[in-house]
Amino acid sequence: MTTPFILNADLHCHSVVSDGTLSPETLALRAFENGVHLWALTDHDELGGQERAQRAARDLGMDYLSGVEISVTWMGHTIHIVGLGIDAAHMGILEGLRRTRDGRQNRAKMMAEQLAKVGIAGSYEGALLYAGNPELISRTHFARFLVEQGVCRDTDQVFKNYLVEHKPGYVPHQWASLDDAVAWIKAAGGVAVIAHPGRYKLTAMQLDELFKHFKELGGLAIEVVTGSHSPAQYQIYSKAAEHYGFMASRGSDFHDPQESYIDLGKLPHLPEHLTPVWSVFH
Repeated sequence: MTTPFILNADLHCHSVVSDGTLSPETLALRAFENGVHLWALTDHDELGGQERAQRAARDLGMDYLSGVEISVTWMGHTIHIVGLGIDAAHMGILEGLRRTRDGRQNRAKMMAEQLAKVGIAGSYEGALLYAGNPELISRTHFARFLVEQGVCRDTDQVFKNYLVEHKPGYVPHQWASLDDAVAWIKAAGGVAVIAHPGRYKLTAMQLDELFKHFKELGGLAIEVVTGSHSPAQYQIYSKAAEHYGFMASRGSDFHDPQESYIDLGKLPHLPEHLTPVWSVFH
């Protein structure tokens, strides 16, 4: 009896173009060696790595979807929306992402000022050393600097004691609107996906409102199996996908071999009864 083929899709990860530590080419090879059949690079608010990622995937014989993860401010919360299968040269999404990136450097300088007040000097310059793209300097780059300086033992400890609300180094930022993010993705021919819904500190009522609003805008999927979800959350968001009529996505959210919850392509498979988001493209 032959074993049925199950597509190993990893549709969420980050390269050095945003806040990962590996090049698009190294990520492609890592995905391929881990048995990934369908891969997407989804750097934060940036499409600069897409051509390299696509070429590397093609050279390895791996299927590829162009991707991005857009930072969104919704009801005072930061939400991430993944766009899959987009035209990475579409002027509308390129301009929207450029506007979204604006302000990151000023925010980073304000974060550094706060950290300096609690005795941590030079954090802006230190974080910049970890940022492959200065336009995309982020909390993750600051976290790596704080670990390097011995302020915290790892990035998990950083995000308990610094850079989060009510802690030193936290500076809120106004990102894109949910309406705009979904519109940019759709205009570029892609599919909009809510990334890791289990990570957001939303009440059940807020999550219901987010899912309904997203669906009204034309959002088609949510991540069910992702690096930061627990096995219990796989079940919760599997049921949510069914309830709201969403397709399901799967992605490791891989950033770095040491920092990430799970390696590329090593996630459990999606529950069989769900419709995978990649069925739109295959």
